[in-house]
Formats: sequence, structure tokens, C-alpha cells
Amino acid sequence: MLTLKGHNQCVSSVAFSGDGKRPASASWDQTVKVWDADSGQEMLTLRGHTHAVWSVAFSPDAKRFASANWDRTVKVWDTTVAQESLTLKGHSNPVWSLAFSPDGTRLASVSRDPRVKVRDTTSGQELLTLGYRGGVYGVGFSPDGRRLARAVDDRTVKLWDATSGREMLTLKGHSAPVLSVAFSPDGKRLASASEDKTVKVWDARPRSQANAPDARTR
Repeated sequence: MLTLKGHNQCVSSVAFSGDGKRPASASWDQTVKVWDADSGQEMLTLRGHTHAVWSVAFSPDAKRFASANWDRTVKVWDTTVAQESLTLKGHSNPVWSLAFSPDGTRLASVSRDPRVKVRDTTSGQELLTLGYRGGVYGVGFSPDGRRLARAVDDRTVKLWDATSGREMLTLKGHSAPVLSVAFSPDGKRLASASEDKTVKVWDARPRSQANAPDARTR
């Protein structure tokens, strides 16, 4: 077991690189740190945000990661040179959560706006914006990169076509806001976590493959 110390305020998010060698941590101290998973040694401390950092996510190839901030920006960092490569603006409220597409070419971010924005990770170009009346707290790509799931405070989980923005499924069953979502590796199931103290596992296949979505609660 390792205990990684170095932040001087609350640690809000952690993520492992795809190769399992490096965890990254985001903190209210306005920094992101990258650690060696074997020794616990601090490898990088990245500064650039002006407020608390809420979320961090590695790209699939582990050469980049993104951080979401209370200052309404998303930053993409190049881990090979320990430098910021992009600052993405456009959200009008703090950014809560991030997710890279499986091929690493797109980055989804969700905010209190409430909007989901999908951007090109090389140019920073905005590819898609999904609006909603309530708050959006979590986001995740399906393993094939074709669908996007988002956790919503109206107690639902919504699945969208990640290219066109077309809504594909609305999953109902939670009795409180949904805070986080995650696809299974085969993309057939989706887990959601809620303030109602439950985790639900849904059949996330398109309706052409499944008659209707259902959920198992743990």
C-alpha cells in the first residue's frame, strides 16, 4: 500500500494512466500531480489553474491528460514535456467532469452550465455541444466511442450519439440526482451512481439490440 502526500488541500479526483504506471491527482490547491505507482514518488506538479481543480483524466495512450477547473476552463497537458498544450474555454460555470474518447481524439467535459462539450484534443475545436435544463455531473464515452453517457440531476442517465448529438436512450430509476456514469468494457452495460445511495447497472445496448433498458441495483 502507498500513501501519496504532497497536496496541501482537498484531493478531488484521481485517475490512472492506461499502462497502470502513473496515477494523477487533482486538488483544490490548484495543482495536478503525477506519481510513480510503484515507488509513490511525485513525478510532476503542474500549475496553471487559478481555482480548485475538480477532475482529471488520462488519454488512452497516457501521453496527455486533462484537468477540469472551477475557473470554467479545461486544460490538456503533455506529460512527455510536462507542459500545458491546450486551454479550452466555453463553459460558463465550473467544469465537473471529463472523459477522453477511446481513440484519444475527443474530450468531453460537463459543467454546471449545464452543457456537455466535445472537443478535438489536438486543435481544441468544439465538435459538439449538448444542452440540458438541469445540472450535468458526469460523462463517459462507450468503448467504441460512438455513444456518450451523461449523469443528470433530474435523476436520469441519458445516452447520446457522440457524433450527431442525437439522444438515444433515457434511463430512469434513480430517486435522486445521478453523479457519475461508467460503461462496461464491452459497452453493453452502464453503471450509474446517485445521491439516492445506490449504484444501478443498466442494459445500455441500443433499442435495436435490446427491447428496453432495465437496471439492477446494488
